[in-house]
Amino acid sequence: MVLWEQVEAAELDEMWSFVGNKGCQRWLWLAIDRKTRAVLAYVFGQRKDKVFMELKALLEPFGIKMFHTDDWGSYRRNIAPSQHTVGKKHTQAIERKNLTLRTRIKRLCRRTICFSKSVAMHDIVVGLVINILEFGWCFEKHFHG
Repeated sequence: MVLWEQVEAAELDEMWSFVGNKGCQRWLWLAIDRKTRAVLAYVFGQRKDKVFMELKALLEPFGIKMFHTDDWGSYRRNIAPSQHTVGKKHTQAIERKNLTLRTRIKRLCRRTICFSKSVAMHDIVVGLVINILEFGWCFEKHFHG
């Protein structure tokens, strides 16, 4: 039984937010299917190669052939050049997804009075909203269907 289909291409990006104060940065790393624009995986952490590798490990089962990213170094260092395309024109869908998330989740806004006081609560709240927005129909079917 296959739980997911192979994904030809994915767009990857990272989004900055903070916990407590702007000195305590928290990054949301996100991957979407380029064709369907569905979220494939996401992780929270710092803007470091180690965190990107966690995201990449979550993406392995999809068999992604091509990754589209911005020019952040983690991508260049950890994706084979033959599988990697860099440029704004290739990441428009994920940038749109990031803007939608920033609009819906005030904790992701750069200028806001709504912020998390703990890393755990930040990750839980943002993760729950992403799961409800992206996969909510599964939740509703399972619990209300």
